Amino acid sequence: MAMFGLTAKDWREANPNLKGNIRDYATINELICLSNMENLNSVFIEQGLPQSERLMKLNQIAIQQMSVLENVGEKKF
Repeated sequence: MAMFGLTAKDWREANPNLKGNIRDYATINELICLSNMENLNSVFIEQGLPQSERLMKLNQIAIQQMSVLENVGEKKF
């Protein structure tokens, strides 16, 4: 939800002609970000953060990370 803005069920219902799941159609940057968020979610759970707070934090992190990942190739030194 934090990464794609919809649940896996919502994605399947919106894409009935596609096989597999949302991850099968994600970009490499989305998969990197998703992996990072899964790890962070584990840390947040261990810290005892409620689900609503974790979702909000993870969404903010996803936006920031995707921005960084999308702009990596654009920097000129």
